[in-house]
Amino acid sequence: MRSTMEHAQEHEACLEQTQMYCVERPIYNQELLQGQLHRRERTPQTLRQKIVHSCRCSSKKAKSHLYSFLPILKWLPRYPVKEYLLGDIISGISTGVMQLPQGLAYALLAAVPPVFGLYSSFYPVFLYTFFGTSKHISIGTFAVISMMVGGVAVRQVPDEIISVGYNSTNVTDSFEYYHARDTKRVQVAVTLAFLSGIIQLCLGLLRFGFVAIYLTEPLVRGFTTAAAVHVFTSQLKYLLGIKTNRYSGPLSVVYSIAAVLSEITTTNIAALIVGLTCIVLLLIGKEINLRFKKKLPVPIPMEIIVVIIGTGVSAGMNLSESYRVDVVGNIPQGLRAPAVPEIQLIPAIFVDAIAIAIVGFSMAVSMAKIFALKHGYTIDGNQELIALGICNSVGSFFQSFSITCSMSRSLVQESTGGKTQIAGALSSIMVLLVIVAIGYVFEPLPQTVLAAIVMVNLKGMFKQFGDVAHFWRTSKIELAIWVVAFVASLFLGLDYGLLTAVAFAMITVIYRTQRPQYRTLGQIPDTDIYCDVEEYEEVKEYPGIKIFQANASLYFANSESYTSALKKKTGVDPCAILAARRKAQKRHAREIKAANELRKKAVLKLVNSSSNDVEASVKHEIANDELPVNGKFASADASVQDMSPDEHEQFVEPKTNIHSLILDFTPVNFVDSVGAKTLKSIIKEYKEVGVCVCIASCSGPVMTELTRLNFFDNTVTRELLFHSIHDAVLACQVKDGSASQSDFNL
Repeated sequence: MRSTMEHAQEHEACLEQTQMYCVERPIYNQELLQGQLHRRERTPQTLRQKIVHSCRCSSKKAKSHLYSFLPILKWLPRYPVKEYLLGDIISGISTGVMQLPQGLAYALLAAVPPVFGLYSSFYPVFLYTFFGTSKHISIGTFAVISMMVGGVAVRQVPDEIISVGYNSTNVTDSFEYYHARDTKRVQVAVTLAFLSGIIQLCLGLLRFGFVAIYLTEPLVRGFTTAAAVHVFTSQLKYLLGIKTNRYSGPLSVVYSIAAVLSEITTTNIAALIVGLTCIVLLLIGKEINLRFKKKLPVPIPMEIIVVIIGTGVSAGMNLSESYRVDVVGNIPQGLRAPAVPEIQLIPAIFVDAIAIAIVGFSMAVSMAKIFALKHGYTIDGNQELIALGICNSVGSFFQSFSITCSMSRSLVQESTGGKTQIAGALSSIMVLLVIVAIGYVFEPLPQTVLAAIVMVNLKGMFKQFGDVAHFWRTSKIELAIWVVAFVASLFLGLDYGLLTAVAFAMITVIYRTQRPQYRTLGQIPDTDIYCDVEEYEEVKEYPGIKIFQANASLYFANSESYTSALKKKTGVDPCAILAARRKAQKRHAREIKAANELRKKAVLKLVNSSSNDVEASVKHEIANDELPVNGKFASADASVQDMSPDEHEQFVEPKTNIHSLILDFTPVNFVDSVGAKTLKSIIKEYKEVGVCVCIASCSGPVMTELTRLNFFDNTVTRELLFHSIHDAVLACQVKDGSASQSDFNL
């Protein structure tokens, strides 16, 4: 009780401190308002004029387009060397140290030799420096994209196809077999990078950067969580040191786990010990970096430390020969000559390229937006598409597979003091040094070490399982999107899973607009503010006026539910009222007919009576048309069409309890032809039962759309549209004669 009183006192104190305002103006409907306003004259351009204008070139326009296409020309001349250079150098070295082991590890996910991970960590990263607009994201190999690339490569070049022509008893140890398989898979991965890059480039030039909005956060998080499971299962065979085929497509996770379990007895104990040791070291290093983040000048580069230790132990103990531990193997020194991708593969991988292009862009632009918001600058989504497209398509000529932004490396690049794209360029130069100078050093590196790096880097993605509890509390629909994205991507594969998740997300949008929330509004006393009458006790409805609101646009999918909810919320169903009136009229007609028949029978009975007094009395009444019927006196010649005034006055048709209905169009963004017809039908139906329908707060674009759809005519005029709900309420009160001066003085 005390808390309620204190709350009331605080509320009154706030009201006293609040500024008051008073407005005196006419009651505006749209016709009156438009009559007082003068539209700006606009001369519509023809298609030819638009084309000429877009093709016209000036020095200012050319400079603007050049800066947009090459952002480095804009920020590099203004680069503050003293303030930014040291931070960029430290950040570039830290990110490069992380880029190297991840490039080697994610190449295994892409089903290509590790050296191609180094190529993918150099060319695209360096190119992004010139074309990218984000100052903090780290472009390069990423687990999810690498997994998608590997799935396509394995599908197009499965082990069974390459096995043909080789001795089945010696195929797994055959160098020729592995070389032929890897060569074909590299061709698939490179062509996929080229095609996805071309798709991104075209989308960027066509200003299609908005496509990323269809990959909502729940969808992306559910998808990446499923991808993490795919990645984890694919690395089990490297961690255990066993030989199994790699699977792709629907149920690939199930097949991979089954294959690992079937070969579990052949586990290489040495590989398992090395892998588990690396996992423990990496987890300890990440925990130290997390706990002492503010005290450490730069994060401890545990990944490169583990790579160095693993390489040293493998070389010193000769793990490859002595314990048959699989190692990285040959890393060619120097850069490869450019090569044209295999164009004939494009039809078979086109759909996969679209999925990779969109997912890669979505990952990059979402991370870029986070850093841009944090550091107070803007990014261009369309230019990001162009940048990624150039990185992928040009990089493919130099044997790179598809890339995008890495979350873990981006966080390191930003947290270690990176200020501009220079940090990314420096990290790529570090990778270049390894490729051209010391790549051979990592040839003894066990593959189980790379598997450990991949698995530990999935820790953040596995934490996304906590989204289930979060979305359960906040939004069941977003939970459904997350679950569908996860389950579909897990069991159908990442490509079909993504397509299924996007389709389901679209269905939820339709569901939300098809089944919006409907409310009846009332006035907060002494204000022009209207709220839900079911939510607040103070809100009151005006007698005889109903205000109806739907929090969605009016179109073909929800027009029927809109009409049904309107009748239910207002308690007025025109069809039911008209049916009741017709029924009452028929019943009244039957009563009149029955009364007439009864009167005639009574007359005949009295005429045939033997009593002279009664006969005289009846004759007198007949002569004077005063025969009583149902307690009334009716004419002897009366009929249903010829009723007395008293009988008319006794018949009362069923009436509605309201005289006006106001439709609040504040949340309505668009109306299609079906919605316009529905709205027009509502106005006419309610008019037949004596209810005037008004529309309030209709936006300009919706007004234009209604005009284009020929919504207005002699019966439905612009006088029914009002600037605000309060204007409509006052107009309805004036029309009904129930308005008082207090309603106008707020």
